[in-house]
Amino acid sequence: MGEVFGSGMSTRKKQSPAGDDGQTREAPFEASLERLTDIVDRLENGELGLEESLALFEEGVRLARHAQERLDAAEKRVEELIAVDQDGEPVSRELEPE
Repeated sequence: MGEVFGSGMSTRKKQSPAGDDGQTREAPFEASLERLTDIVDRLENGELGLEESLALFEEGVRLARHAQERLDAAEKRVEELIAVDQDGEPVSRELEPE
């Protein structure tokens, strides 16, 4: 799993994205993937205690599941965009907004 995400630790500071009203909003996919990479790197390092390892593992599982949901939604949108009917004609319909 570490090979998929790379082995270097990121030195950038993580910030929670916030809207104009100061409320937290959903992090971009790439930011979530970067955080997941950092978690994997720290867990693979093996220098964490049990409790911190478990907490990071739980966060990583949540991030991975959410990332998979977002990838599934993106795949569905692509399939809808390239869909053809039984006669080979493009199917046109409006997509739901993100």
